[in-house]
Amino acid sequence: MKTRDLIKALEADTARPRLASGIIWPLAGGAAVLVAAVVFFATIGPRSDIGDAMETVRVQFKFVYTLALAASALPIVLASARPGSSPWHLAPWLLAAPLLLAGAVATELIAVPSQEWAVRLIGKNWFYCMMLIPLIGIGPLAIILATLRHGAPTRPIFSGAVAGLLASGLAATFYAAHCTDDSPLFVAVWYTIGFAVLTGLGALGGRLFLRW
Repeated sequence: MKTRDLIKALEADTARPRLASGIIWPLAGGAAVLVAAVVFFATIGPRSDIGDAMETVRVQFKFVYTLALAASALPIVLASARPGSSPWHLAPWLLAAPLLLAGAVATELIAVPSQEWAVRLIGKNWFYCMMLIPLIGIGPLAIILATLRHGAPTRPIFSGAVAGLLASGLAATFYAAHCTDDSPLFVAVWYTIGFAVLTGLGALGGRLFLRW
């Protein structure tokens, strides 16, 4: 084989995965959102006062927070799937959502009398929050992990954990439309426990299924 033919063959070989990745990730994203939506509407659905609630700052913040978590995890997941690509330079973006939440919690602690802190932190739906976020997110997590297998993640546990964060952000965005506990204190504790479950499952899934 001539050198020129070899170069063309290598270019063609590398072009196919790029094309496939360009197709498979949008399909996977759409499937993940669809699965989360089906589980959400089949089990709990939005709160009855969702229209009025969306006009309040605390409810709006919940969506800002959950979407920020998903948005910060997404580029790391995509980078993890590319062979030879290092996602570590994107990792600091994962601090964006926690910093937003920390600011909201600090504001709540300043604005609300201390005797109300415990009531707002515990809320009314803490048990359902811990259960429903993983329930809504487990399907999207499975889809993301399956799509990562199509790529070549070199750090399977890290890639799986970030996939869990992405699934967490997606699941929590749906759950936030149902949850009537709008305090950042509640979100900081109980949403985070749900995220920890999905992140742990993602790391385990990465260890088991993303190894070369």
